[in-house]
Amino acid sequence: MGRPARDRKLAILGFHKIGAPSSGAEPSWWYVPEETFVGHIEFLREDGWEVIGLAALLRGLAAPDSLPERGALLTFDDGYRSIREVALPWLLRFGYPAVLFVPTGFIGGRNDFDAGIEPQESICDWHDLRELERAGVSVQSHGISHRRLSWLDVAEQEQEVVASKTILEQALGKPVDVFAHPYGDEGADPGALHELFQRAGYRAACLYGGGPNPLPISDPYRLARLAMGPDSDLGEMLGRCGEASDGR
Repeated sequence: MGRPARDRKLAILGFHKIGAPSSGAEPSWWYVPEETFVGHIEFLREDGWEVIGLAALLRGLAAPDSLPERGALLTFDDGYRSIREVALPWLLRFGYPAVLFVPTGFIGGRNDFDAGIEPQESICDWHDLRELERAGVSVQSHGISHRRLSWLDVAEQEQEVVASKTILEQALGKPVDVFAHPYGDEGADPGALHELFQRAGYRAACLYGGGPNPLPISDPYRLARLAMGPDSDLGEMLGRCGEASDGR
């Protein structure tokens, strides 16, 4: 017998960097050790969470019953090369798809948007992104400049949302359907931003922080994600539904 409708959940896990800093610097909270990451995805399998890919998520927005009773989506922000080098082999071993949100202005470069705050790390180049796509990691938009949308005027927001989508679609030859807000920032007028997403052809947008999303999804442009760090207790986090918050 299935779970009651109120108990059906979609947990979207939000990671950033997997493994230790490449520079040998002291890791920040945004680095999840490799063994911790493996423990998280092992927990999902052992606790009966079905890891889905982006296509299943998008189908589920229109047809909620197509989603598993307890579904999980693995996402990674910023496009760090550690996703390809450290996380991807484990995703392939488990047979799990994932989503990577990348700011197009930093593809093939480094995380200069965190200069002076976080250790400098390499961002995937176009070859890396194509390899990730072939391996089941869907590349989606994280804007262009990784700036908070509340810092930008309407024209700048449109540039971040629309141009990033166009750049990725043209370079990768595939649709880009989902946007992840840098720092989880929806801007000063979320309603207007959601209208912009619709006009641009986005089908969903991810915030940062919170708990599992109750099904059916009430607002596809406000998908909450579990903020995953080195000390995250995934079992405890999956037991609650919360509000979205700040994130990188």
